[in-house]
Amino acid sequence: MAQPALRLPENLAGDFYVDSTCIDCDACRQIAPGTFRDHGDQSSVFRQPRTDEEVRHALMALVACPTSSIGTARGKYDTRIGAEAFPELLSENVYYCGFNAESSFGAWSYLIVRPEGEGGNVLVDSPRYSSRLVNRFEELGGVGTMFLTHRDDVADHERYARRFGCRRVMHADDGAARLGVEHVVEGREAVRLDDDLIVIPVPGHTRGSAVLLYREKYLFTGDHLAWSPTRQTLTAFRTACWYSWAEQTRSMERLLDYRFEWVLPGHGRIHRDTPERMREHLHACVEWMKGR
Repeated sequence: MAQPALRLPENLAGDFYVDSTCIDCDACRQIAPGTFRDHGDQSSVFRQPRTDEEVRHALMALVACPTSSIGTARGKYDTRIGAEAFPELLSENVYYCGFNAESSFGAWSYLIVRPEGEGGNVLVDSPRYSSRLVNRFEELGGVGTMFLTHRDDVADHERYARRFGCRRVMHADDGAARLGVEHVVEGREAVRLDDDLIVIPVPGHTRGSAVLLYREKYLFTGDHLAWSPTRQTLTAFRTACWYSWAEQTRSMERLLDYRFEWVLPGHGRIHRDTPERMREHLHACVEWMKGR
């Protein structure tokens, strides 16, 4: 729970605030950009929410915050409003889970809702464990498969796997066997999990990083690829490359062979565009990476 005594001085006066435990994961700024800002290595409130919808998004940010660094006037707001908003529908049958985990440095996780005949629902990376979120997953059909993009964002995967009896999918080179993963992916070749799900190994950020392509439309990228609002194109994170930048560049080039409209990362910004424009952005990103 956020502490008023630790309230950052950069916060605008008012009910909502961020305290000094903030780890600058960017979640609150994505969820409620009209309320939170980056003031340099941490977030703060630059404008107090005014409308019911702004309050709702600020409460969603409070719930999603992995370090409980967002606080509000005691007793004035019902935080269940924020909790009940998750998982949040992003497009068609793809949801953002919320409840970001500190152990994943606030990484985003996603749920793909699919009928049993199509293999059931897919959880992409793990949020922190929450009984409220578990109940919502159950209402949406449970979890049949959990895809883990890389070792950094596994969070509470074991608890979710036990609760739903789902199979986990992860690459061998990020310690999948050690984590008890049921379906271990090996090598560099793409693996088809189902008619509409393809695992594509993309070593670079970590040795065993992999992305998941759904319906040739949604690309779940972990920490491998995201949208840069500053550069207005796709980007990779040079300062957060734990294995090999050269490998990550080659992995990005291999993604040029695939069509997608959405990039849904664990860290960084979500983006949607036409497949043609996405390919242009990806090509520009590869050229930029080669120059780094």
